Amino acid sequence: MIRSYPYLVGVTGGLGSGKSTVCHFLSEMGCRLFEADKVAKELQLNDPDVIKGIRALFGADIYSLDSEGQMVLDRKKIASTVFSSPEKLETLNTLIHPKVFREFQKAVHDAEKQNIKILVKEAAILFESGSNKQLDIVVVVAADEEQRIERAFKKGMGSREEIMQRIKRQWPQEKLLEKADYVIVNKGSQEDLKKETQVLYSKLLAAASSVCDHL
Repeated sequence: MIRSYPYLVGVTGGLGSGKSTVCHFLSEMGCRLFEADKVAKELQLNDPDVIKGIRALFGADIYSLDSEGQMVLDRKKIASTVFSSPEKLETLNTLIHPKVFREFQKAVHDAEKQNIKILVKEAAILFESGSNKQLDIVVVVAADEEQRIERAFKKGMGSREEIMQRIKRQWPQEKLLEKADYVIVNKGSQEDLKKETQVLYSKLLAAASSVCDHL
């Protein structure tokens, strides 16, 4: 069935896999980018319903003000709490994900009006949230665990032990690969990854042309 642009692409992968870099390259190549995790963080600071729900879950002191009077969320406390309480994690996701979904629908509508060919949704928990069902194709960026730990460590995402705990809380990479429509294995240099992304982009353009009209 022929439909209008945009062609909807999901990009996901575990911590340190390089999914954000792939999305950056796709954006440079001409794709519109929707960063679901960034939108979720913005909602946690700006949406009154989300703020109220988070305070109810984690206590009023989960928010504070910085030296410039800007609201700050204690994300470390949230991370440590949900690590030992799957129920709170599920409640938190239920609070935020529907709003992220609505923001993505707005992004799709805007891209459609502007005749954007490809809209990329970057999300750490694409399958877990069920948002993969909105998309035409899902790309998984994969890498060896040791490479992922090293990349995350260099970015200052915590100690090796903390990073390993975060990786263990995510879906196993093997599970993501089973569900992927397309896989990029990030095992070389940035230049290698960019070349792999260029191959992907060419395939996405071809797929978009085959299912979307040009009106």
